[in-house]
Amino acid sequence: MNQTKFLLSALAGALAIGLAAPSAAQTEIQWWHAMGGRLGEKVNEIADGFNKSQTRYKLTAVYKGNYTETMTGAIAAFRAKKQPHIVQIFEVGTASMMAAKGAVYPVYQLMADTNTPFDPKNYLAAVTGYYTDTDGNMLSMPFNSSTPVLYYNREAFKKAGLDPDQPPRTWPEVEQAARKLQAAGTGCGFTTGWQSWVQIENFSAWHNVPIGTLQNGFGGLGTEFKFNSPVHVRHIGQFAEWQKSKIFDYGGRRSDSAPKFYNQECGMFMNSSASSAGIQKNAKGFDFGVSYLPYWPDVEGAPQNTIIGGATLWVLRGHKKEEYAGVAAFFNYLSLPEVQADWHQFTGYLPITTAAYELTKQQGFYDKNPGFDVAIKQMTGKAPTANSKGLRFGNFVQIRDIINEELEAVWAGTKSAQQGLDAAVARGNVLLRRFEADNQ
Repeated sequence: MNQTKFLLSALAGALAIGLAAPSAAQTEIQWWHAMGGRLGEKVNEIADGFNKSQTRYKLTAVYKGNYTETMTGAIAAFRAKKQPHIVQIFEVGTASMMAAKGAVYPVYQLMADTNTPFDPKNYLAAVTGYYTDTDGNMLSMPFNSSTPVLYYNREAFKKAGLDPDQPPRTWPEVEQAARKLQAAGTGCGFTTGWQSWVQIENFSAWHNVPIGTLQNGFGGLGTEFKFNSPVHVRHIGQFAEWQKSKIFDYGGRRSDSAPKFYNQECGMFMNSSASSAGIQKNAKGFDFGVSYLPYWPDVEGAPQNTIIGGATLWVLRGHKKEEYAGVAAFFNYLSLPEVQADWHQFTGYLPITTAAYELTKQQGFYDKNPGFDVAIKQMTGKAPTANSKGLRFGNFVQIRDIINEELEAVWAGTKSAQQGLDAAVARGNVLLRRFEADNQ
């Protein structure tokens, strides 16, 4: 039986149970998430779709702010015994959630305990590998997984005499394209969102260099950061030099720089593959293309593969057995190829199952939208190495703030690239030791 029929069969069973007892009150399930704007609307649509697919459960999706606010709120709610059933946690919170064993109900265990059909092999290994334990068990349900890509203004490329069908693939080519864009009237060559995620974390994986020891934290708590290597220092130092002439122009820690691309101030923009929905909505008056992240061609092994960002759905303990059966039923609904393909095509997030990826190809989506399969190819083109599987560092939410602070000092010219990265590594290691002490 293929995955679609398998999951539909499971949903049909749940529906039959619900129809057999129409007078019974629906079991309510609460899902806290961090998706605002159009993404939030789509989350509500998914919740409504699940509710309409059966009558036994009622799922309510609740927006709780950005990723950090949602995670912080969930922790506070658990302590107050008012936690939701499901909470969306971004990828850098994985180590912290894994350490909270008394609070988390692992997905593999949930599915087994509720006798819900579940085969982890149906999910993309590049996605699930980030969220499994050392035995390969899935701890949380992948939902909005993304990876950074390069967006570029096709109209500005044409105006600058650049081929819009041949975007730059290396950093020297990015510099050349940026100079031509500026000469043709574009104020800034490129900007980047989520600078730690894109220009440190994914840069490291893409160039097959470690962020830290012990397989970037997958090997245990004793890890130490290594992102002040010569490769990293050269990269950040070049950005600092480019900042002086706006070949690169810094725009903020998260996606604050997006308006620079929307308003055609910058000709290129590096950010999440899931930024495509926002770009489609806000980028008026020009067509944009999607391409691979640039790499330094003299770094051996580059390009390797990028790693995911985004978030997964974690299940919190403290609820009734019948409510967890509803959570499991929702996870099966969420994994349906039709649901995942629609989410992927609307948002730019990766499809979490192979079946959803194949369905999207069969529907001709990538033929009609060239470049939208870049994220998947970029992540799966090579088998991950110890340096490119992902990262698992405790206190990494706070450590990202440290990295951002130090990078901003470099962009401002108050520190050299070496000084800034050395400081970020030293300060970050202090928080790693603190996390290690708290979880011995």
